[in-house]
Amino acid sequence: MKKTPTINRRDLLLGASPTATLMILGAATTDSALAQTTTTAADYLPRFFNPVEWSFINAAVGRLIPSDGPGPGGLETGVPEFIDRQMELPYGHGAYFYLQGPFQPDAPATLGYQLRYTPRELYRSGIAATNNACLTAAGKAFADLSPDEQDRFLASLEKNQVQLSGPPSAAFFAQLLENTREGYFADPLYGGNRSMAAWKWIGFPGARADFTDWIDQAGQKYPYGPVAISGARD
Repeated sequence: MKKTPTINRRDLLLGASPTATLMILGAATTDSALAQTTTTAADYLPRFFNPVEWSFINAAVGRLIPSDGPGPGGLETGVPEFIDRQMELPYGHGAYFYLQGPFQPDAPATLGYQLRYTPRELYRSGIAATNNACLTAAGKAFADLSPDEQDRFLASLEKNQVQLSGPPSAAFFAQLLENTREGYFADPLYGGNRSMAAWKWIGFPGARADFTDWIDQAGQKYPYGPVAISGARD
């Protein structure tokens, strides 16, 4: 029997731009939604996700960016917290999406978003449908599967090989992957990239006022640590 390929951590992160992530997040923040850089994963209580959904988010992020890779893991860097906080911002409520229809699910990506779901709705419906599919196939919710089983199931979601009762599985996976990447590389202000760990790993200078002297020095290691929007330094 042909082995289902597992998800490659480095491939998932390819093309994820810290600068683009910062631009996406932009100004859609409120004081109540800003992350405290001292928050730990154990201390954080989700505001949007219920306990079952929170278990799924933590399990999925833990496989998309596992802790045993060459860089810091998604759980240690607070990616689940980032995703939860985004659901309470205008982004999570679909403020930046056209949701009036008509929708053409098979239309090319150049025509834009083609689903009726806000990110909040996509997560709520997608997680429930994914857990139901896991229960049917393996008798367990996604969070209770072994790491290898989780990898295989995420790969099947990505390839749209799982028929979910709600949104298309590939669309749900794409939403999860996009927000995981964003949380990994965004400024710590938003809850993820705790202690700027992802920036340190890739050598990104963060929000430094001036690093133009290093733009044209290809192959040279950047000698200074990153700076967060809050002013925190490595």
